[in-house]
Amino acid sequence: MSGSLWLKPPGAAADTLLAVPRPRAEGPAAADPMDELAERLHPFIAAAVHPDEIAAVLESDGMTDEYIRLTYGRHDSFALAEELYTRVPRSFPEPAETPDPWKVSLTACLLRGVIFALPGLAYVLGAPLLDGPPDRLGLPAGTLTLLAGALIGWVWDQTLSHRAYSWLGLGDRAAAGRTLLAGAPAGSLLGTAAALAVPGGPPFSYAFAAGQSLYVGAATVLLVLGRERVLLAALGPMAAGAVLALFVDLPVPVRMTLLGASLLTACTLAVRELPLAEGARAAAARVRGWWVRRPGTGPVRWRMLRGAEEEYGPRGPRLGDSVPYGVFGLGTGLLVLYAALGEVLAGGPAEAVAAPSAVALTLSMGPAEWLLHRFRSGSLSGLRAARSPRSFRRRMLSTLARCLAVYLVVLLALGLAGTLLWPGAPALTGARALTLLLLGAVMWTGLLLQSFGAVRPAAVVCASAAVAQSLALLTGLGQPRLVQLAVAGAAAAALAALVCLLLGRATAHR
Repeated sequence: MSGSLWLKPPGAAADTLLAVPRPRAEGPAAADPMDELAERLHPFIAAAVHPDEIAAVLESDGMTDEYIRLTYGRHDSFALAEELYTRVPRSFPEPAETPDPWKVSLTACLLRGVIFALPGLAYVLGAPLLDGPPDRLGLPAGTLTLLAGALIGWVWDQTLSHRAYSWLGLGDRAAAGRTLLAGAPAGSLLGTAAALAVPGGPPFSYAFAAGQSLYVGAATVLLVLGRERVLLAALGPMAAGAVLALFVDLPVPVRMTLLGASLLTACTLAVRELPLAEGARAAAARVRGWWVRRPGTGPVRWRMLRGAEEEYGPRGPRLGDSVPYGVFGLGTGLLVLYAALGEVLAGGPAEAVAAPSAVALTLSMGPAEWLLHRFRSGSLSGLRAARSPRSFRRRMLSTLARCLAVYLVVLLALGLAGTLLWPGAPALTGARALTLLLLGAVMWTGLLLQSFGAVRPAAVVCASAAVAQSLALLTGLGQPRLVQLAVAGAAAAALAALVCLLLGRATAHR
């Protein structure tokens, strides 16, 4: 109890004292933990729009409230986050460059436009075969027969293409092939039946209309499945013969051979793309199921057991989803028809046929498709760069005006070129040019709405415009050119309003 309180190592002298601690040498002061934390988390703190985002980062970094109190002297993560948010200025970095999902080749789009218009050269080769007196409207023999088949084929093609593209969008190419296998022949039969229902045409016009319907079906198959270049090659003999026929009077057998060669090639190539064997097996299985099915027996219970399983499988497009595309095709097809033949159908002279306008609208579908992709790309860039809904709407309208203006310039140039090159074509006056541009605006804005899934309002507007112009022609109301101008202007204004209303929201571009 009376011993020394100092602990002494063994063998140490009795007078040995412990060393007194001396102050350390002068050095830099310890860094502020808040500064270190702010520097380490600077990218996250600067880009945050609320302190709670910083608090979430701190907690995900494993910082507990006790650690924050001991290290940084703050009560919890929210208090620390608020101070960091105040200390670091806001800085929103630009997002990293990402590939444009809407970038497409201009050459591919122009190729599709050429393919849309190239079949028109078949009428140059077949013109001598459609010999006969003009019909009651003064049009060349067989014109109404061919127009009826082409219009029905166009409507069916729009509906069938949507259903096949929907299956492709679901990743089921086999189902798309089965849809085309069933739909393309049915469309050819409908087009031929529509042509046969028009009386008074020359005999060859019905055979020509049947071939036209077969080609529409084959072309639909090849275009949907992405075989544009193959289809262009199939049209080569016919196109070359039509160009040659402009300078040389080809014999009738040569003309028929060239037409038949292109048609047969297109049909053969389309058949090669279709799942014939699978379609035959599916049809046989369906017929066999109908044959062996009996009321009140096993198949009912089998369907009940399969119902829950089939709900998880991919479902194809409903028929109601595809019908508006056909209505849209019918409306636009009638408007293009009236643009070319409206004055003649109203009792005007046959020389008033504005065929270059129809050709220009058809050729412009290639640039129109490319500009639709450009609009989607521009709206996506605006969505990334805009800081407010108003800013996005302004960027969207600017992109829309730019793309539409480019399309109308291209359309006007095609119309002028066609008028100059087409023998005996009526002059492209101011009223005709304005009607052509308004129709182009109707078609482009309608296709734009269709690409965003708003096909129903576009179909209603186009079909209503076609009905209004049809009623004006049937009742003889107004001057044909003024009626066309008024109808096209009203439809263009309605579609423009729909575009601004439906596409002005950022949620429509997700």
